[in-house]
Amino acid sequence: MDAVSLQTGTRTPAPTQSFRDGPGLAPPEWLPESVPVFFYRLVIAVALVVFAYYLSQMVRQVLGRRIARRFKRPSVSRTILRSLQMFIVVGAVLTALSFFGLGFGNIALSVGVFSAVVGIILAPIIGNLISGVFVLSEQPYEIGDMIELGDTQTKGFVEDITLIYTKVFTLDNTFIVLPNGTMRSRDVINYSAEDTRVRLTLDVGVTYESDISVARKQMEAAARSIDGVIKGGPDIRIGSARYPASPTCYIGEFGESEVSLKLRYWANEPYKQTTVRSKVLTEVWDRFDDHDIEIPYPHRHMVFDDTSGELQMSMHQASEAAISRPGGATTRAAETENETAEESSPEVGSADGSAGTEERNASEREGERETDSDATDSP
Repeated sequence: MDAVSLQTGTRTPAPTQSFRDGPGLAPPEWLPESVPVFFYRLVIAVALVVFAYYLSQMVRQVLGRRIARRFKRPSVSRTILRSLQMFIVVGAVLTALSFFGLGFGNIALSVGVFSAVVGIILAPIIGNLISGVFVLSEQPYEIGDMIELGDTQTKGFVEDITLIYTKVFTLDNTFIVLPNGTMRSRDVINYSAEDTRVRLTLDVGVTYESDISVARKQMEAAARSIDGVIKGGPDIRIGSARYPASPTCYIGEFGESEVSLKLRYWANEPYKQTTVRSKVLTEVWDRFDDHDIEIPYPHRHMVFDDTSGELQMSMHQASEAAISRPGGATTRAAETENETAEESSPEVGSADGSAGTEERNASEREGERETDSDATDSP
């Protein structure tokens, strides 16, 4: 209700709260009345967020080396630096929202309701986030390690590890981004977890007529002559077992037509396995050729009898040539009918055959006499 002045008897309005004095960031006194308060708050909020972003970059540069020396794992140090950057930027965004009258309590309530609504949608992301924590804690691989995916046999180097995904740079010069949830559920072979040396196996079969001892020596010498293969030295320890560092050839088994030889050798660099293996195979082939060592392979000998193969082909071609000549179709058809008639006629004895022959001879003689008589009657 309006207040009434006792002296003047006039009605004065009650004081009202100005928008400039409302909740949120209050504008300074020097700000002209013509400038909207919302515009002023928006400019201050944007400037705060931009400043926070550059501050996070500066923190990354200043603390990056210290954190890397402290944890000695690139994946963990990068995750900590990213968390610090995110904390600074998110804090600045929440502060900027408070300039418009949105308190932290209201924001937290809104975030809680929103999270409850989209919780099902974000379930895979949350699962990858949890898997990322396990990947960072269990350390199955590290940035810079060479790994192989067991199901696809894809090899590459780990480029980056985050809480959500793992980025792999393959040997085919491509990037693969793999969610951490799938990385924990698949077989991953790490070639450079502790030792970059990798053992390779080469199986070759030789004939029983070959000298097995010479073949084994030549295979070992072939591997030692290749760059990238460990020539010798102390035994290489894997767990509680020790293996010879120099190339060694063993007899695998005795097959039906070959003696299986198994060559085992160590390569210094795991990402050159294909190149080293190809060079070893080429050298083994050349040495086997020089020492008359034969590698068995299946032989095939094709035989054609009189009723198949080339004979049938020539008969078919001859038939086609006869049909293609003028009048050949009629002649061929007549011959076919005669052959069919002969084949379909019943078998007869020798007596019937002789009688048929005599009848044919008699008919021929009669034909000759008729011809002679015609010639005599003619003038």
